[in-house]
Amino acid sequence: MSLKPDKGGMDVVEIASSDDEEGVGMRRSNNQQVQTHKVGQQSVERIPPSEKPLSRSFWKAGGYVITPTKLSPAPDQLEHARVHPKFLHSNATSHKWAFGAIAELLDNAVDEICNGATFVKLDRIDNQKDNSPALLFQDDGGGMDPESVRKCMSLGYSSKKSNKTIGQYGNGFKTSTMRLGADVIVFSRTSRNGRATQSIGLLSYTFLRRTGQDDVIVPMVDFDISDHWAEPIIYSSEEDWSANLKTILEWSPFASKEELMQQFEDIGPHGTKVIIYNLWLNDEGIFELNFDDDDEDIRLRDEANRGSLSKVTKRTAELQSHISYRIRYSLRAYASILYLRKFTNFQIILRGKPVQQFNIADELKYPKVVIYKPQHNTALKEILEASVETTLGFIKEAPALGVSGFNVYNKNRLIRPFWKVTSDGSSRGDGVVGVLEANFIEPAHDKQDFERSSLFIRLETKLKQMLMDYWKSNCHLMGYQPPGLRVQNTQKEHPAQSPVGHAAHVQKEFPAKQHIVGLAPNTKKAMNLDHEPISSLPATLRQDEINEQPGNRFRTSFQEESPPVPTIIGLRDGSFKEVASVDGSGFISADKICEENIQLFMRCEERRQKENELKQTISVLERELEEAKKKCAQLASRLEIKRKQGILKSVEKIL
Repeated sequence: MSLKPDKGGMDVVEIASSDDEEGVGMRRSNNQQVQTHKVGQQSVERIPPSEKPLSRSFWKAGGYVITPTKLSPAPDQLEHARVHPKFLHSNATSHKWAFGAIAELLDNAVDEICNGATFVKLDRIDNQKDNSPALLFQDDGGGMDPESVRKCMSLGYSSKKSNKTIGQYGNGFKTSTMRLGADVIVFSRTSRNGRATQSIGLLSYTFLRRTGQDDVIVPMVDFDISDHWAEPIIYSSEEDWSANLKTILEWSPFASKEELMQQFEDIGPHGTKVIIYNLWLNDEGIFELNFDDDDEDIRLRDEANRGSLSKVTKRTAELQSHISYRIRYSLRAYASILYLRKFTNFQIILRGKPVQQFNIADELKYPKVVIYKPQHNTALKEILEASVETTLGFIKEAPALGVSGFNVYNKNRLIRPFWKVTSDGSSRGDGVVGVLEANFIEPAHDKQDFERSSLFIRLETKLKQMLMDYWKSNCHLMGYQPPGLRVQNTQKEHPAQSPVGHAAHVQKEFPAKQHIVGLAPNTKKAMNLDHEPISSLPATLRQDEINEQPGNRFRTSFQEESPPVPTIIGLRDGSFKEVASVDGSGFISADKICEENIQLFMRCEERRQKENELKQTISVLERELEEAKKKCAQLASRLEIKRKQGILKSVEKIL
C-alpha cells in the first residue's frame, strides 16, 4: 500500500486531539507549558504534571496524584462529563488473573469466526524504541471500520448483539488490555459497502498520566485505501488529524508514519492487530509475563515459581504436571481447554505453534452422562432448551491423583475450571471430573466465575448430588471403599483385648456354617466386625480392593505383616449396602450435613428475598400513607377554611 504524500506547510500542535471536532492544544507562556482542553466552548486549564516516576507495577499504577483543573464553562453549554484516566486502571482491576485478560482478547478473535476468521496469533514482539517485550494479538477476521474502532475503544459500548457470543458488556477490550500493559495500539483494516479503510487507535495510560490529562483521550487516524493508496480521512481539520498522528508517533512503539503503515502489510485485506506494550511488572520489578522459560509458551512468572520454591515429592510433581495445575501458569495449557467444542477451521497460534484443543471428557474412565433441567420461572420451551448434559468420569490418572471438580462452560467458553463442589478434606469424589455447558446462568464481568444467583446455587447443589451418586456407584472400580462400609481398627476400639479372645469374638459373631478362612493371625487381630453377620458384600470383592488403593481414607490396617488375604467364603452375592457401626449406632456423613447446609442456605436466600419484598411493600405503603395524611390535612384545612368562611358570612348577615 503506497502512501499519498503529505501536504507541506501544515502546523501541528504538540498534544493530541481526540477524534472528535474538539481538539487538545498546547500553548507556551513564560517557558511553562499549560495544556488547554477544549470541549465545545468550555476550556480546562491544567497544571503541568509532576515529574515523579510512575509505577510499572499494575497493582500500584493507580496511585498517582490527580492534577487539579480549572473548568470554565461557557454560557448556555452543558458541562462535559469526563472519565478520568484513573478509571482505566480501576476498571482493569476486575481481572485478578492475567490469563483471564488474555482470554478476553482471544474471545474477540473467536467471535470473528462468523466473519471468516481462521486464526488468531499470540506472540511476543519487541518494542522498537526500547527493546522491551510487547504482546501481539492478530486475527484475520472481518476487521473494523473507523466507526467500529471508536466504539471498540469507547467505554461500555458493545456492538455484539448475538446471544451466542461470550462478550456482551462492551468492556472487555479496555479491561483486558489495561490489565496486561499500560498502553495498547490497534491496527484494523476492513472493506465494507464498497469502501476499504484502515484505522489506527492508541489507548495509552502512560500518555494520559504523563501529560496530566483528566479525561480519557484516544488519538485515532483513519485512511481510505479504496484507490490503492492511503488517503487520510479528515473529519474536522487537517491540523486535528496531524495532531492525532503526532501523538501516536510520540507515545507508540513506532517513530514514523512509514513504520505505522508497515504494520498493515501482514494483515491482508481484512483483519485486526493489537499490540500491548509497557507490560506490567510484578512486585520484584520483573515482567509479570514470562517469555523466556519456554519458547512455545507464555507463563505467569509468579504462579510458575510458586510450585518450584521447595523440593517436592514425586506425588506432588505428578500433581503439578496435571493440566488442572498447569493452567495456573501455562497459557498453552489454559488455551487448550478454554473452548469446549473443537474448532473446524480456526486455530489459536501461540508463539508460532498451534494450540491443540483438549477436552478432558474425552479421556475419562467409566464416563456417564447425566441430564439436568434447570427449574426456573420461564416458559416450558425455554426450560427444555436449557437442558444440560453433564459428562462425569474418573481421570485417566485415577486413583493415583485425587484431582476432581467440574469444568463449567458458558457459550463454549470455560468459566470455572475444576470447580470442587465437595467439602475440603473429603476424599469422596477424588479423581472424578465433570464437564458441562451452563448457558442458563450469567458469568461475572471478568468471566472467571458466575453471578451468585438462585440458579447458580441450585446448580451447585445438583452437581454435588451428581458427584455423590456417581461416586457411590463407581468408586469401587477405582479400588475405593464404598460409602457406608465402616470397618474400623480393633486396636483403637479394644486396645486391651487379646488376639485369642478377639478371634473367639469374631467366630461368635458369624452364624452357623459361616467362617472366614485363610486369614493370618495378625489380620484376625486387626479386624473388628459388627455384631450382625456381614451378608451384603459381593463374593468377588477382593480384600486388597478395600484396603490397599491410594486415596482411601477409610482403609483398615490388614496388611502390615500379613500375607495376601483370600476371598471371604460364605458371603451372599449382591450390591454394596451400608453396614452398621461397631457400637450399633448410625452415623451422619459430612456430605449430608453439607447438603442440608446448602438447602438451609437456599431457604435463607428465599427468606431474604421475601423480606426485601416485604420491606419494599412496607415502604410503598408508608409513602401512600404519608400521601393520604397530606391529602387528609389538605382536606381538613379546606374544610376549616370553609367553616370559618361560613361563620363569617353568618356574622355578616346578622350584622
